[in-house]
Amino acid sequence: MMFSCAEKQEIHDQVVDRMSQGLMQDSLLEYQEYINQQYQVFAMPLPNNLTFAGEIVPLDDLLVRENLDREILVNTYWHSNTFLFQKRANRWFPIIEKILAKNNMPDDFKYLALIESGLDNVRSQAGAAGFWQFMKATGTGYDLEINNFVDERYNLEKSTEAACSYLKIAYKQFGSWSLAAASYNMGKGGLNNQLTKQEVDTYYELYLNKETSRYVYRIMAAKLILSNSENFGFNIRSSELYHPYRTYTVTVDSSISNLPQFAIKNGTNYATLRALNPWIRSFELPNYSNKTYEFKFPSGDFHVEELAKKMIEDKEDGEALFEEIKDTINILSPAIDSLKIKDTLQQKTEIE
Repeated sequence: MMFSCAEKQEIHDQVVDRMSQGLMQDSLLEYQEYINQQYQVFAMPLPNNLTFAGEIVPLDDLLVRENLDREILVNTYWHSNTFLFQKRANRWFPIIEKILAKNNMPDDFKYLALIESGLDNVRSQAGAAGFWQFMKATGTGYDLEINNFVDERYNLEKSTEAACSYLKIAYKQFGSWSLAAASYNMGKGGLNNQLTKQEVDTYYELYLNKETSRYVYRIMAAKLILSNSENFGFNIRSSELYHPYRTYTVTVDSSISNLPQFAIKNGTNYATLRALNPWIRSFELPNYSNKTYEFKFPSGDFHVEELAKKMIEDKEDGEALFEEIKDTINILSPAIDSLKIKDTLQQKTEIE
């Protein structure tokens, strides 16, 4: 009895093979020609028109164009970082967008949170914390609880509400969303001093410290790249994005002496409890004033299989909705066509 097995054909690049054998070490010209043919990097074109928070960006100004160009290039070719931005945005932007809309805030400010923290609960060397990078004094000034047991700068919903309050006050003071954004980076007092000294009234005319002078342009670059990712060379399948956590809420208005045991009693562990509730800062939660806290717990076992199932369910729901809409259109089409014919005949009669 004879068996035949088709061997997998490997595709070889002769130039790469010669390089691996050390045969091209002295052939610089040939090597350079190969690089020119195989490796290309493109400068990203700038848009003809751009707005930030509904305000026109003066791209006809040479300095403005070059400042924006710099941030677009930096973030386009910082691939690992920008991929993470896009993956995390899919999970967290829906929450931020909802709160911005509720507060009648421009949707573009979700990109401010992104460039502040990368949508990660980081803490800066200066002590700023959370997605919105509030300093302790500023956070407490906007009613965020900050102590050894609780730090609501890490509570996305509450810190986003606080950021909206800050930006609204800044907008009322400066009359411009770009200036309000700049003040978020350098403070309202510092920005006001520079506006007074330089006798100008827009962000784009100001000479500022290096960080703040790049700040609003970084927000705009993030907006351009994340809202048109494929145009900037980023291709991410839906399965590779970070999807919103599936959770349920447990409300508590008393002290919890042992948070790890509290997590286990609710079907999870302390690590997952901290991941879903990063505002927890200790292993216990004293609550002598009987304040109400909401804890998020995972729905199910937090397995990848559950996420895949949810994605399939969402897809099926979307397809069902599409079919329902299509059926409705098919039902209405004769009536729509009838109205079109009637309208055409009426127009013809009027012309005659």
